[in-house]
Amino acid sequence: MVMSFPVSFVKMSGTGNDFIVMDHRHPFVPVAEQPDFARKICRRRFSVGADGLILIEESVRADFSWRFYNADGSVAEMCGNGARCAARYAHMNGMAGPRMTFETLAGIVEAEVLEANGDVRLRLTAPSDFRLGLGIKLAGMERVVHYVNTGVPHAVVFVEDEVPVREWGRELRFHPMFQPAGTNANFVRLLAGGALQVRTYERGVEDETMACGTGAAAAALIAAALGRTASPVRCITSGGEALTLGFDLKKEPAAENVFLQGPARIIYEGKLTAESLL
Repeated sequence: MVMSFPVSFVKMSGTGNDFIVMDHRHPFVPVAEQPDFARKICRRRFSVGADGLILIEESVRADFSWRFYNADGSVAEMCGNGARCAARYAHMNGMAGPRMTFETLAGIVEAEVLEANGDVRLRLTAPSDFRLGLGIKLAGMERVVHYVNTGVPHAVVFVEDEVPVREWGRELRFHPMFQPAGTNANFVRLLAGGALQVRTYERGVEDETMACGTGAAAAALIAAALGRTASPVRCITSGGEALTLGFDLKKEPAAENVFLQGPARIIYEGKLTAESLL
């Protein structure tokens, strides 16, 4: 990989889901080399370390577009926490006003940076492929698993106690029912007042992350479809922070006007050296 160093970046966090964000409107990493680049700089302890890499690029259809890579170099169609960070980064750097649209592989996403508290509000693409009440063998027992695609695929399991998220999540992520793409896995507890506690095993990170925006959306939509909560839904992430989901639930089940709101924090700005790729 031939690059001109140092390379500027911003480290950002969306409820504990952390990202390396770069202005790539004048491309400097060839597309074929981007997965390897993402893998190398997302390594914790050996490089910057993050759950994903976001490259902000030009768009003819929206204010900007992005290329999003998981920490293992795989491409993700959408990431709710990453999208909030991308929106705040774009606004902070004069690429868009406080209200904007940007291209993802899941479609055009609308975002609004809320100046009052630094939160970002997203209008997600319409969810699809609701599958309720799937009987799946998990950890040696038949369990009820639900599924919906909120830009990326998500399995949802309601639990009453803490469970081994990494082990159960990996089992669901690679379950034959969800191949070849695989799925993210969410383990959800019902809290007082219709709130939810959501722990997510993320495909591409291959571990539990501190938060997952599209996973929180999946949990809220499935819980509402089952009559266990109603919009707006407050979701508490593994990191202890809150995301708010709003939506119009339909009967099929289906949903429209899905909004995700939560923080997008700037952690630090830095410059990559060539040694970050060693």
